[in-house]
Amino acid sequence: MEITSFTFHSPEDYYNISSPWFQELDNGFNKKRKKEDDSRGGGGNGFFNEEELKKSGYGDILASLLLLEEEAKQEEAKWTTESQQDKAFFESNHKRKTQAMNEYYNQLQQRYSEVEHLDRITTKRTRESASALAATLATTSGNDNVNVGDETSKGTGQQRRLWVKDRSKDWWDRCNHQDFPEEEFRKAFRMSKSTFGKICQELEPVVMKKNTMLRDAIPVRQRVAVCIWRLATGEPLRLVSKRFGLGISTCHKLVLEVCSAIKTVLMPKFLQWPDEKKMKEIKEKFESMSGIPNVGGSLYTTHVPIIAPKVSVAAYFNRRHTERNQKTSYSITVQGVVDQRGIFTDVCIGWPGSMPDDQVLEKSALFQRANKGGLKDVWIVGNSGYPLMDWVLVPYTHQNLTWAQHGFNEKIGEIQNVTKEAFAKLKGRWSCLQKRTEVKLQELPMVLGACCVLHNICEMNNEEMDPELQFELFDDEMMPENNLRSANAMHVRDNIAHNLLHHGFGGTSFL
Repeated sequence: MEITSFTFHSPEDYYNISSPWFQELDNGFNKKRKKEDDSRGGGGNGFFNEEELKKSGYGDILASLLLLEEEAKQEEAKWTTESQQDKAFFESNHKRKTQAMNEYYNQLQQRYSEVEHLDRITTKRTRESASALAATLATTSGNDNVNVGDETSKGTGQQRRLWVKDRSKDWWDRCNHQDFPEEEFRKAFRMSKSTFGKICQELEPVVMKKNTMLRDAIPVRQRVAVCIWRLATGEPLRLVSKRFGLGISTCHKLVLEVCSAIKTVLMPKFLQWPDEKKMKEIKEKFESMSGIPNVGGSLYTTHVPIIAPKVSVAAYFNRRHTERNQKTSYSITVQGVVDQRGIFTDVCIGWPGSMPDDQVLEKSALFQRANKGGLKDVWIVGNSGYPLMDWVLVPYTHQNLTWAQHGFNEKIGEIQNVTKEAFAKLKGRWSCLQKRTEVKLQELPMVLGACCVLHNICEMNNEEMDPELQFELFDDEMMPENNLRSANAMHVRDNIAHNLLHHGFGGTSFL
């Protein structure tokens, strides 16, 4: 047997198509294929037809590309459809929630009005029953000449008195004395004796009650003092009761009655929108301060903490204060416009704390007054939380400001400081605004409105504020979704900024 040599190939040679091994294998297959074609009478060109192979390969590639392109178009169309559906769903959901919240608030207001009406009817019936009982007792006492139910005074002819717990009134008696120091009185009630006396004189026709056969009425000064001390200190009713020697329920009732009287009697006199003459004076003062013409007021919105309500909790949830304080917070809003002296000329109180500043503005009477043309040729200056409108002037908020825009923002900031200082004084002077109170949610706007009126009275009478009562505001500003709502206002704002810079009013702190 003859043994011939055999060439061993490396793995790379087996996978290399140009290797001799593959060539020999291909030649063998081609020869065999050619013989089969010849036997069949065909004119085949080996095992593979190179031309047909190329054509079929190109066709497959083109078909794959067209298929991929078609799939991409279908996916894009599907994604666009889903995005539009999601957007429509979110918009409809937002509108539905907003409508539901407005409907709920209207129902809540109607319910509170009904409850207040029923309370008035109940109180009236109670008073009538007490008067009838007193008249009956007086008649019986006069006929029998005896004191009903009192064994020790039987036959003396004295009238019956209701039993009242004996409480100490020493503190109030000392405060009400004419020799009580003025400084201590101011510290307790946040105002001088003369200002306190003026308030009592204004409220006396509404607050005063008559003595009855059952008990003596609480004097007007004490009634007003209970309310003002409660608002000034924010102390619980238990301490108010101890200070003034009255029952807890009586103190709570007095606070609400006096606040209602302040809203009815004093608010129309001391918190009202200025007339033409007063508005002209306000414009001149603001222009001399900032160089910006036709400024009729400075606008700001703050939040007052409340106890979590039993209904619609999410509407009153304050996310920004919760994140800042690391404690769940609920609040209602207080929107106010002040003049150059920091006196409130318009307030809007009671909207839920989850509402941004621009939505609170749209719900206010100020917005309605502007829509009716009541703010023609008047600018109300706000911060970046409000949109730029034909009557609302706000600072520039975009990046890379020009010198004129920087100067304009500084002047807007000076005007905003007036209203921030007013709100800081309001919360510092009336400490009940700094903490959650025991007042019901439906009664809270009336109490907050009374605080604003009392603030104006103190400012009009130049009442100095104790430096220890200073309060620092920390309301965060939220950019509105649409902060530019008037093209004409944008043009006017640019002209104001240009004039400020070229007339020497522009700020220079950015240089």
